[in-house]
Amino acid sequence: MSRSGERRMRSPEYARPAAALAVIAACTFGFAAMLSEAAQSTGGAATTPPGAPAPAAKAAQAKTADPSTAVARTASAVPWAGIGRPATRSEIHAWDIDVRADFKGLPPGSGSVEAGERVWEEKCAVCHGTFGESNEVFTPIVGGTTKEDIESGHVANLKRTDFPQRSTMMKLSQVSTLWDYIRRAMPWNAPKSLSTDEVYAVTAYILHLADVVPADYTLTERNIADVQKRLPNRHGLTFYEPMWRVDGKPDVQGDACMHDCAVDPARLAVAGLPEHARDAHGNLMAQNRIVGPVRGADTTRPPRSDLDGAEVAALAEATMLASIPHQRKPEDLAREANCMACHAVDAKMVGPSFRDVGAKYRGRPGVAEMLVGRVKNGTSGVWGDVPMPANAAIADDDIRVIVNWILEDRR
Repeated sequence: MSRSGERRMRSPEYARPAAALAVIAACTFGFAAMLSEAAQSTGGAATTPPGAPAPAAKAAQAKTADPSTAVARTASAVPWAGIGRPATRSEIHAWDIDVRADFKGLPPGSGSVEAGERVWEEKCAVCHGTFGESNEVFTPIVGGTTKEDIESGHVANLKRTDFPQRSTMMKLSQVSTLWDYIRRAMPWNAPKSLSTDEVYAVTAYILHLADVVPADYTLTERNIADVQKRLPNRHGLTFYEPMWRVDGKPDVQGDACMHDCAVDPARLAVAGLPEHARDAHGNLMAQNRIVGPVRGADTTRPPRSDLDGAEVAALAEATMLASIPHQRKPEDLAREANCMACHAVDAKMVGPSFRDVGAKYRGRPGVAEMLVGRVKNGTSGVWGDVPMPANAAIADDDIRVIVNWILEDRR
């Protein structure tokens, strides 16, 4: 081949007309096939020019040349082809809000400890206490750390098996995690409702409660890396290399035992609830649903180290009877509806006790139907800031049974 021929082959000026001719040919064949199909569908006759291929041959050529045929064939081979659309830039931006440990993704803003205290009192203290120390609803946020921990970067109380409770600040190793969680999940009844500056302020207030920053501190995206250097448990992370290997050793010791398994009483005692916290949130057994394999411990009684066959049979029988509609008790209905997760009969938990609800509304005209509507549709502001979600999945008749049971006089 001559050099001029090589230049013609490589030059885009010569390639473009050839591509254009190919497109024209493909469109021509496709248009001819469309005319042929139209003629057949309407009963008309298509005229075949002298020397042109027969209609069947033209249709075959059209299918071969038409690029849309290949696309359709590919779409039929891939089940999800053609479903959905690419996400827009604004949609990706709204979803991509995570903040990394190196603070990439952290938006600009600022918040003082003083401003954080105001937001905390208004939106956070109801669940976490004024100073973040309450365990009435959730695990304490603050407590268990010392000035020595801030200096060393290790929380000494994490090594104690007799320490009452591990707070958030005891375990927190990255301040970005705290900031990110507050932003996306708090307050509990209105997540993502805090402004960026309010997130900075609440984070600053928590850090002040743990003596990480002073009372006059203002947290910003420019100084948050300095705060990271003072977290009590900043060096608490450990890297377990075998977890990154397929053939690595697991980080827990397990075996295939399914029955008559040996139990180490010492390890069981360490893993159990301390006595002072055992009944802090009501009876755990009453708060578990009766479906599934999990049964909560009866925290109204001392810990049990075993469960014999007779007790297992009795539990299975009680579960079976509770599933029969005409034999279900109001307590069983309330447990199945997960009411016991937030309420107890005689003690305030996340919501008021059933005894207090009955005492407030008992004897009022039409109160039963009013409470049925509130349980069904949800309500807020009646017993504090924590709302009661809607319970649309519970049958109205079951709700009436539960409400009438709550309104019974328990004096």
